[in-house]
Amino acid sequence: MSTMSVRLPESLHRQARDLAKREGISMNQFIATALAEKLSALMTLEYLEERRRRGNRRKFDRALAKVRDVEPAPRDSL
Repeated sequence: MSTMSVRLPESLHRQARDLAKREGISMNQFIATALAEKLSALMTLEYLEERRRRGNRRKFDRALAKVRDVEPAPRDSL
């Protein structure tokens, strides 16, 4: 495990400390979890952008054309 020193505005530090206390976890755990969530969100965005770039409208339309045009089952209706 590594150590990192971070400078935070007092208001941000206070809010993080209060939320960590409310959650019953340490500041270290709170910040590590917040960082993990942010990294996950950014990595997901990158993944979806890459999938979008690889997409092919013609192939999509061809696959969609294979789907039968039928009414949904009653349990699947809105």
